Amino acid sequence: MVAQSDEDEFAWYFDDEPVGGTPGLWQVLMDDQLEFVGELLAAGADPWQPVLGGWSPGRLSLAGPVPGLFAMPEGEQGLCAVEHAAVLEAQRLRAVLADSYHEGLGLACVAGIDAAEAVRRLGATPVEDRSRLRALQTPEWGEDLGTVGVTTVPGGCIITQPWGYTPQNPGVQKRLSAGTACYGLYANAKSGNQGSLVRDGVIEGWDLHPGGGPDPFDTVTSEDVLLAYLYRSHPVAHACAWVGLRPTDARAITGPPDAWVELPERGYGKS
Repeated sequence: MVAQSDEDEFAWYFDDEPVGGTPGLWQVLMDDQLEFVGELLAAGADPWQPVLGGWSPGRLSLAGPVPGLFAMPEGEQGLCAVEHAAVLEAQRLRAVLADSYHEGLGLACVAGIDAAEAVRRLGATPVEDRSRLRALQTPEWGEDLGTVGVTTVPGGCIITQPWGYTPQNPGVQKRLSAGTACYGLYANAKSGNQGSLVRDGVIEGWDLHPGGGPDPFDTVTSEDVLLAYLYRSHPVAHACAWVGLRPTDARAITGPPDAWVELPERGYGKS
């Protein structure tokens, strides 16, 4: 996270109408308003001037839908093999999870552990009553914040609650993230998407904005910027990609999960 004292460096980010110059070019790239690129170039914008995390609008556009948008000057570096692979994976993951997002959804994406290990870490117990399992498939079950779904996916597992924020609670993520990393998401109907990053029990990021595009207060590395750009408007896919999950379908989000489990009655909402 960028320190508050660095806000002046990113003053351009808060401009309602960035005009001219490289910052404006960056903004129209983020907003997919490519029809304004020619006007900004004519006004003197330099597409190859770095803006955030070492990325310039020109180089970042190589990962976008129009990779030939800007003529590449001699000596300018294109995407490396790892970055190109991230672009291809983003195309796949966005398509797989395209219809999985909805308001009220809570989830935690955990790297390197399967559903069984997640259940063990949480001290949860499987829901076995058939009538209750049927009820869990209906929207009316939204008042039970003590029940979550768990599903193993390539790269780790996903804990989900279609109706609530429980998977993103600090207590849940701290237990899940022992020796690994966990990215949480809550699609808050009132305030928008809320993201969090917890690594080995330590909160490294809070009030993040998955799917919102590169944010100077969320993106601290070159990889962060690329992921944020690739997963604009795709918060669920962004959460998965952040910790390296590679689901092959949307079942972990849309259901049914591998198992519904009940959390023990303890302070999962506390840090």
